[in-house]
Amino acid sequence: MSELFELDSYLVRRKVLKILGAGFHVYNDAGKVVAYSAQKAFKLKEDIRVFANENETEPLMRIQARQVIDFSACYDMVDESDGAMIGSARRKGMKSLLRDSWVLLDADGRSIATLQEDNMVMALLRRFLSGLIPQSFHIGEGSSAVSLHQHFNPFIYRLQVSIPESCQIDRRLIFGLVVLIAAIEGRQS
Repeated sequence: MSELFELDSYLVRRKVLKILGAGFHVYNDAGKVVAYSAQKAFKLKEDIRVFANENETEPLMRIQARQVIDFSACYDMVDESDGAMIGSARRKGMKSLLRDSWVLLDADGRSIATLQEDNMVMALLRRFLSGLIPQSFHIGEGSSAVSLHQHFNPFIYRLQVSIPESCQIDRRLIFGLVVLIAAIEGRQS
């Protein structure tokens, strides 16, 4: 298993000056690149690949949309080492209009956690002041909740992820959802 899936915190940063598609580097706390995510351009269905390095020689995960256009889109996450389904993430369509909300599903399609934008007032302000107010999210509840916090920078997208030791969610699922947030919500900012 990759070092990435054992980390308690990491930073996702959108690659600057990538002309076609999107690329994200994932850094550990020491500033070392532990993963690279590539999103293909001009695809009707989202197709995001995650690799252990920027050379794309060691595939870790594939994230694909089930349908071309879907207001409540569902994205499947597959482990590239053995082709096994890790789980899925489904966007809550209507709820996400006002406040971004996703459901995390296990490999059998059971709901195991929810990702929610920090609060309704800030979420509404972000809709009108795009890019000026950084987003914050949490996955789960209480002391075992995972936090995602976007750093304010109008030119470079950076998302800090913190996972408490008490969190019982498969870290590959958390990472897949983080990539979706960076790719989909990040381009809306």
